[in-house]
Amino acid sequence: MDIFLQSAALVVTLLVLLGLGIWVGVALMASGVVIFLMFTSTPVDAILGTTMWAHSASWTLTALPLFIWMGEILYRTRLAEDLFSGLAPWVGRLPGGLAHVNVVGCGIFAAVSGSSAATTATVGRISLPELKSRGYADRLAIGSLAGSGTLGLLIPPSIVMIVYGVAAQVSVNRLFIAGVVPGLMLMALFSGYIAIWVKMNPDGVPDPEPRMPLGERLRRLRMLLPVVGLIIGVIGSIYAGVATATEAAAIGVAGALIIAAFGRSLNFDSFTASLLGATRTSAMIGLILLGAAFLTSAMSFSGLPGQLAEIISASGLGAPGLIAVLTVFFVLLGCFLDGISIVVLTTSVVMSAVAAVGIDPVWFGIYLIIVVEMAQITPPLGFNLFVIQSLTGKSIFEITRMIIPYFLILVLAVILLTAFPGIATWLVEQTI
Repeated sequence: MDIFLQSAALVVTLLVLLGLGIWVGVALMASGVVIFLMFTSTPVDAILGTTMWAHSASWTLTALPLFIWMGEILYRTRLAEDLFSGLAPWVGRLPGGLAHVNVVGCGIFAAVSGSSAATTATVGRISLPELKSRGYADRLAIGSLAGSGTLGLLIPPSIVMIVYGVAAQVSVNRLFIAGVVPGLMLMALFSGYIAIWVKMNPDGVPDPEPRMPLGERLRRLRMLLPVVGLIIGVIGSIYAGVATATEAAAIGVAGALIIAAFGRSLNFDSFTASLLGATRTSAMIGLILLGAAFLTSAMSFSGLPGQLAEIISASGLGAPGLIAVLTVFFVLLGCFLDGISIVVLTTSVVMSAVAAVGIDPVWFGIYLIIVVEMAQITPPLGFNLFVIQSLTGKSIFEITRMIIPYFLILVLAVILLTAFPGIATWLVEQTI
């Protein structure tokens, strides 16, 4: 009975505070205070200070503001325009034509930004006007951007991966490596769907672009060299074992500043804007992480995670059953919370259950991120929906209808990941 009282108190407190518009981090701390006062005899003040210090003095966490800053710098460059110009000649004659630029462009930008919102906004502000002017159907252009924009969470370096790694005490390097194959798989699934849709709706795309001479295509391809070099510098240094996630983030910031400088996008205004944007985002995520850490401590003292693990073990629910239940649970949360909040709110509770059924925490991190990707395009609070609304001016409901197929592709990705766990773990086993 105690576990149900604790769960009810926690859920009610969170719902009330979040419904009142209280910051997520503050709501998490307040929920922890409620758990301490109602279900433990431990003095709150004694735990609050030590928990905050222990979780803020984390070397792994230093990668977070650096990767965010790198994405902010690149957001203010000509990178998206160069991506479109460099990729368009190579994908223009595929079934679906330039719609594939959304998929490949988002995949490439995700590898240097770490943010789903930044990926969607940066690629979308170039690709959507271009696709519209060429006669591509809104359903194809907007839907493919919304789906592909979620790759910013999965393809490393990923901000959500760092958040999960810190919250679950899992190696961020291993998570980065584990995200590569699933990310490529999702890109293939998105492009495959685009090709099938075009075959069924040939009126949704214009006639194929004239074939460009090979020399011109190769010249355009040179536009991708800066971003490819940055990817090699950031991700390659981690895979080669010569840099930690934090050191790779520092390399990324330096590389982003160089790209911005050579692209003549770096001036005092853009530099300060990127720095302030990174500071605001990092402070917001940091407050959420500290609130989640305090709530985790409260639940540890009350025994809630252990009791939950015992119930799951006694129920006989195996790994596939638990994954099915959690998927529904996370998608429902995605209707009301952003991706980072979902990760920090649930990790401390579900990890004990995950361990109880023998699920690899690295694999679970990749699974969780794919489900969080669903949350990014789940109404009413899917963040990518708001980004695309700001780019297009269309209603949330209209955008939602366009992204349903891509949501179902993410569901298929979860099924494939569950059926073939090596999709997430094979590269880690080969590398580390």
